Amino acid sequence: MLKAIILEDEEDSRNLLVGFLRDYCPQVQVLASVDSVASGLNAINEYHPDVVFMDIELKGETSFELLQKLGDIKFEFIFTTAYDSYMLKAIKFSAIDYLLKPLNVNELKAAVAKVEKKKNQAVFNKSLEVLLSNFKNNYQDHKIAISSTDGFVFVKVSNIIYLESDGAYTSFHLKQEEKLVTSKNIKEYEDLLIDHNFFRIHKSYIINMAEMTKYIRGDGGYVVMSNKAMFGVSRRRKDDFLKMLDKA
Repeated sequence: MLKAIILEDEEDSRNLLVGFLRDYCPQVQVLASVDSVASGLNAINEYHPDVVFMDIELKGETSFELLQKLGDIKFEFIFTTAYDSYMLKAIKFSAIDYLLKPLNVNELKAAVAKVEKKKNQAVFNKSLEVLLSNFKNNYQDHKIAISSTDGFVFVKVSNIIYLESDGAYTSFHLKQEEKLVTSKNIKEYEDLLIDHNFFRIHKSYIINMAEMTKYIRGDGGYVVMSNKAMFGVSRRRKDDFLKMLDKA
């Protein structure tokens, strides 16, 4: 049996999650259902849960602030949120589980199943460290979790020169001539990195604009990167690319 706490400031959402867990996840015992950072801290210290379901925004505060106030975190947590905010991107960067509202029963059951399997605690702790660091620091210091065969590699965003698509796989080309290959599609990373001065110049390439050393004009033109790699800019992306250059 998994001991759980629900941290959600909307009463209807709290009741819905309690009902879903009761009806579809009988292995979860909800010990408390609270609505603020302060009450969440009290419940965690009192009940020592296995898992906490926590909304991101809580009465003018955030669940990130709650996590920063805790010492050694020995429970799993699953974020819930109603929309794709900048805070949700921070969660995606760290590879921690989340559920979008309105809640989907199958996604909830899958998230609970992951908790039951008890992920590698060292990886989870590193994910949490990256999450809290990204929340506090500016974009240049952010790290992103890149899935590998045995877990995740956490890479500083500013160390990425470009990403290259190879079907269902994506290669990260890093400074010091390193390369990491992940089984995730490049589109997933495009959505995450767009706010970090990255641009998809071609269906196969996303570049870090800060690592571009030259742009040569032409039909679409092509870019030269800091590691001497050269790529053409697709004609349909050229106008948006030039607009981004003007903003630099």
